[in-house]
Amino acid sequence: MINVSAIILARGGSKGIPNKNIIDFCGKPLIAWTIEQCLSSKHISEVWVSSDSQKILEVVKEYGAKTIKRPDDISGDFATSESAWLHAIEFIERDGDIDFVLAPQITSPLREAQDIDNAIELFQSEKYDSMFSSSIAEDLFFWKEDKRHELQSVNYDYLNRQRRQDIQEQIIENGSFYIFKSAIIKKYNNRFGGKIGHSKMESWKMFEIDNLEDIRMCSALMREFLIK
Repeated sequence: MINVSAIILARGGSKGIPNKNIIDFCGKPLIAWTIEQCLSSKHISEVWVSSDSQKILEVVKEYGAKTIKRPDDISGDFATSESAWLHAIEFIERDGDIDFVLAPQITSPLREAQDIDNAIELFQSEKYDSMFSSSIAEDLFFWKEDKRHELQSVNYDYLNRQRRQDIQEQIIENGSFYIFKSAIIKKYNNRFGGKIGHSKMESWKMFEIDNLEDIRMCSALMREFLIK
């Protein structure tokens, strides 16, 4: 049996919204939605939360997650997610190897357990080594500004504007979750390596929470589409 662990990173500090990871969101701490989605997956063996905050660790126990106290030296503003995942993997693997990791983002609560299951099944069937959740950019025209403040079209030729249906599909790394083999992140110190894949989600699931306006918008979407 494949051993899949969900590792949720939940740092205590938050610049935009104080205690963002445990702020009330549709009647529960924000992090609770991600924990429950992972626990509802038919493929995940266990759900872990890594945090430097004892307050967060106490909250997540109430929702069925196992806990890892993250050291201060990999909890600051400049610490990478990779360093926290590697620390968590080392902790978990004291009791047995992990085949691969699901790494969901707390601030992207607009997902379902089925999204996770679809991704894990695709990851296995296509023999990927790493994967990201994706949304498809439809009818979006991107521009960039150079150092001289001159604009250049990015994903299309503005001199030969195509019909919407003829534009090549643009894949967005939406940040809802990542999947990677334990061996890959150990080898590359990166969530990506080897054969990389993506798992599509509906476009409305790509929104994430960074400020109070995001909470209002995501709450409306959650109540409209996901809360039964």
